[in-house]
Amino acid sequence: MEQTVQAASAGYLLSVAAVAIALLLLLIMKFKVHAFASLILVSFLTALATGIDLVNVVPTMLSGFGGTLASVAILVGLGAMIGKILEYSGGAQTLADTLIQVLGRKRAALALGIASLLFGFPIFFDAGLVVMLPVILSVAKRLGGSLLLYALPSVAAFSVMHAFLPPHPGPVAAGGILGANIGYLVLTGLVIGLPTWYLGGYLFGVWCSKKWNIAVPDLFKDAEDEKKHLNPPKFSTVLSVLLTPMLLIFVNTGIFTLQAAGVLPKDNAVCSFLMLIGQTPIALLITLLLSVLIFCKPFGGKKLNDLCEHALGPVCSVILVTGAGGMFGGILRSSGIGDALASTLNNLGIPVILAAFIIAACLRIAQGSATVALTTAAALIAPIVQTSPDLNAIDLCAIVAAISGGSIVCSHFNDSGFWLVKGLFNLDEKLTLRTWTVLETLLGTIGFLFSCILYVIF
Repeated sequence: MEQTVQAASAGYLLSVAAVAIALLLLLIMKFKVHAFASLILVSFLTALATGIDLVNVVPTMLSGFGGTLASVAILVGLGAMIGKILEYSGGAQTLADTLIQVLGRKRAALALGIASLLFGFPIFFDAGLVVMLPVILSVAKRLGGSLLLYALPSVAAFSVMHAFLPPHPGPVAAGGILGANIGYLVLTGLVIGLPTWYLGGYLFGVWCSKKWNIAVPDLFKDAEDEKKHLNPPKFSTVLSVLLTPMLLIFVNTGIFTLQAAGVLPKDNAVCSFLMLIGQTPIALLITLLLSVLIFCKPFGGKKLNDLCEHALGPVCSVILVTGAGGMFGGILRSSGIGDALASTLNNLGIPVILAAFIIAACLRIAQGSATVALTTAAALIAPIVQTSPDLNAIDLCAIVAAISGGSIVCSHFNDSGFWLVKGLFNLDEKLTLRTWTVLETLLGTIGFLFSCILYVIF
């Protein structure tokens, strides 16, 4: 009797999730209700339908909204100001011209993707995308053609690195839960991640650019001043400024890793200070200050204030919609929909690597966060792994990679990354589903297939 109730409860929760997503699609795509209002309304109705206590409905909604804004708003705001200054000073144009000169027009999209892979090693998806955004837009504007040709390989690179490679929190946490060796995780992450990016990110981006011709948004365009910059900064100067947050964050990550391994003491003041300035918001703040000091001398303080003001306007909608997506994801987590999916699949008796992928994918679809899907799926699959003594070190890494693949499939309305990509590249919801959602699904599926190959071979 208890099992029947649990099954009915799980079935009901899954039905509510399906109806909620369908309602979102209907409101946004059919009735053209703004995504911000649609997400709030559907989050509220989902909370009521799943039985969240009435006194906790609004606090739960605000918690998901505020938690997402805490991680996204500062990064997007600082990144937009950096991008605006870089664009106005001519720095972004310098980067674009140099890439064109050195690599040629045909390899510009590939070069942006490779640069994003390198930048994405130590930093999170959203921070890396914000830093690379002005470069992507500048190259796209300079070369012409569809924005998707330059945008999708870069966003795919950040997504792959965030999902498959330590020191990002998802694979590190999953590896720790399952007892996988971090060194092997880095190796297998590269072996799986790089071809996954090329097949599912770069080639798919090229295909999308031929199907949809998307104009470059004027996110960093200055409506008052279209003058040519007679003295743009040097390429080395611009690159140094852009590499500053990468370096600071990489130092933070390195110190944390060494402290966890016992190589460095945890109470060292110098290490603590370096870790502080290497946290992503502080690293971007330092980069903004450097941009002001280096690039803003020719046009003075008043123009600087105008530039920052104009930079924040276009991204306000992006930030609010992204926060509302986090609200929807928070409601789905609190309602138990993700747990219902995972527990149902965990009892089906399928191969461990396939179960790992499916559970992570269902958690991802249900609640949106790739990191939450990774860590939760690893915890759910851990008992099976612990009772399988024939699994070797590579097998464990392959299972972690399978979980990583599942954790990024089917990005949709409850994923802040969906709204970030949509807003920053000025796409509508339908096209974002056709491009970003399909891209993430390709990356996750291809990564899973490569993990299965490793699992079988070793």
